[in-house]
Order: sequence, then C-alpha cells, then structure tokens
Amino acid sequence: MPERPNTSSDGLWLFGYGEDHRGTPSSPGRVVTLISHTHYQRLIPSLPDATPPSRVWGAAYHIPAPHVQAVQAYLHIREINGYSVQYTSFTPSDPTSASIPQCMVYIGLPENPQFLGVQDQDDVAEVIWRSRGPSGENREYLFMLEEALRELGEGAGDEHVEDLARRVREVGNREEGKESGKDVTDEAVEGEIERLKSGTSSHEQEETEKA
Repeated sequence: MPERPNTSSDGLWLFGYGEDHRGTPSSPGRVVTLISHTHYQRLIPSLPDATPPSRVWGAAYHIPAPHVQAVQAYLHIREINGYSVQYTSFTPSDPTSASIPQCMVYIGLPENPQFLGVQDQDDVAEVIWRSRGPSGENREYLFMLEEALRELGEGAGDEHVEDLARRVREVGNREEGKESGKDVTDEAVEGEIERLKSGTSSHEQEETEKA
C-alpha cells in the first residue's frame, strides 16, 4: 500500500472506521487503529507468514474537490501524530458499485507514543468502561462502532470488537449490579445507541486517544 498523492479532480475518497469518543489526559480511553500486516506479525510472532492481510470493513467518504485541501489540513492536524497517510483500493460491499482505486487511510505507526500494542482484553474492557471525556464515554465509542460495523452489510461484524464489547458489558453488569442490581442488557445498549444517533451527545471537542 504505497504512499502517493491523490490528484484526482473528482475530489478525495477517505476511509473511516471509528468515531471520536476518547478520554482525558489523566484517564485516557481506548480507540481502534489500523496497522500494517507486517507490524501485526511482529506483535504476534506466532502468526503464520502465509496468513493474508485481514479484510477491514469501514465506510468510504467522498470529499468534493473544493473542500479537499481544508479537510486534509484538518485531518493532518488531528491524526498525523503517530500515523502515516496511505492510499489503498476500496471495494464496496454492493457488487454493482465500482471499486475506488485510491482511498486515503491513516495507518498507525509503532513509534506512536499512544500506541499500546497487545494488551489483556479484560484490562482493556475495564479501562473502556470507566473512561470518559468531553465528547462522551469511551464505551459509547465501542458500542457505536460495534453497531456501525454490523450495519455495513453481511459479514461485516468484527470478532475482536464484538468480543471487547461483550467484556465491557460484563464489566458494566458487575459495576451497575453493585449499585442497583440491574444488568447492562443489549436493549439498554441499543437504547443508548439510538440516543447518540439522535444527536443528544456532544461531539465538539477533541480528546486524548490511546490506540
């Protein structure tokens, strides 16, 4: 996936796979990030060399040509610390739609001080449950990401995201049970997602992220 400029007069295609709920400097949350397959193999040495790169589900957003410069400038300020800009092809889930040959994507770098690498998933779930920042709760980010991936199409769910969401709900069941004896059910999570989609959650401030 070589880095190369996108000079299309038709605008810019941008690959997105997350949303902006983080934490605070004193209590940083966790967010997803994309890394190269080569770096992934270094993190997990037992992974067979023959294993092909995983498919990554997400959404491609088209930026009209007049707005490309402003959007890229904003994203570079927000994301460039610890990320590299790459271009890759994007294949829509709808087979009748044409593939996008160049789609800009941010790839995490191992030298990013915010990158934590492999961690115990129960520990990550605990952090996500308790982390909150000006834009909302870290668990909202995870639950909305899980729901958004499912809505992309058949087979779009992510096993890692779903497993982590399950662990966070288990933490919630324990914590909420201590206070009220109530469980964090799927219905409660779906209700929270609908509340967020309705626009009642603030998204006005950038926060510290841990990938």
